[in-house]
Amino acid sequence: MKNLKKISIFTLTAFAMLLLSSCDDTTDKFVVSETDPVTLSDLTITEIELDAFNTNNPAVTFNWTEADYGQQASINYSLELSADEAFTNSVIPATVNGNNTVTLSVSELNNAAGNAGLNPFEWATLYARVVSNLGTQNGLPVSSNSISFNVYPYFNYVFNDYYLVGDATAPNWNNNSNNPALYRDENNSNVYYYTGYFANGHFKVIETKGQWHPQYGTDDGSTFWGTTATNSSPEPERFPYGGGDGIPEGFYTFTMDFGNKTFTFEPFNADGIDSPTSLSIQGSSLITTDMTPLDFDGHIWYALSVHLVPGDLTFSADGTAWGSTISFSGVATANGGNIPVVVEDDYDVWFNDLTGRYIMIPLNL
Repeated sequence: MKNLKKISIFTLTAFAMLLLSSCDDTTDKFVVSETDPVTLSDLTITEIELDAFNTNNPAVTFNWTEADYGQQASINYSLELSADEAFTNSVIPATVNGNNTVTLSVSELNNAAGNAGLNPFEWATLYARVVSNLGTQNGLPVSSNSISFNVYPYFNYVFNDYYLVGDATAPNWNNNSNNPALYRDENNSNVYYYTGYFANGHFKVIETKGQWHPQYGTDDGSTFWGTTATNSSPEPERFPYGGGDGIPEGFYTFTMDFGNKTFTFEPFNADGIDSPTSLSIQGSSLITTDMTPLDFDGHIWYALSVHLVPGDLTFSADGTAWGSTISFSGVATANGGNIPVVVEDDYDVWFNDLTGRYIMIPLNL
């Protein structure tokens, strides 16, 4: 047994000396150097008209030479697109590792063009380049040459829209009876509001008029969840929460945050806020169109299936123009500017004279 212990001690000592020796060995340092820029090839086509009906089809393929950082390393390539040659506000629609080609689908190129600032239904120039870098920290980035091509994007409506239903609301439990729309926040597309009169009762939120699913409700009074388009069981409980007689009638502000699935339901003081005697939509986007107040709550105005063309509009309340500079949904103020209309379509338009909030929901995009 003593001999075995001596052998073990000798073996461990020799292993420690070998480990120390290898730690001092600096002959195999991993050294990389900055690569020359890769070369992005010109495209075989220079004009690409995007088809809104075949969005999964390939639209364009980019090819480039391989980077050389002097070692066998994990090389990333980021495709960068921009509306200007200086790549001031560029977008990155694709990143690949160890590959020197990437194909964008119609929808991917259309989204990138929109995010880069190109207008829909207009020919415009996009610039492209490839940035190579190393590893998870994106070290030693080097940009390629840039190329350009012309693209004709279609419009991509990226927002969701939501409607009230329930015995506390105007349509009662009818899911297809001019259900009032929630108003999307102008800065955070996850947040929606509705300020107005609620009767004694409960309500839920639906995503598509005439369909019960998806629908949203609460099981605990502070968070909410929703069903899918095909899931009908189980379903969430009704807002604001609980059974019995429901909420007392009155004016409230209902807020939903789809980012964290929370909501609030707070009393709103509507005293002293008078509705205009008349409200219309006017501007270069349409023939002047009168809006109608809900019988249930005269502060909520609507005009359905209004045909709008690219241009602008304002809400005329007893002769005063109420507007903003934000498309689709925002807060209008007296003499607050012209609301841009960026794409032609038929719209349901809603306006709340308690808050100035408006939403224009395209019906065919």
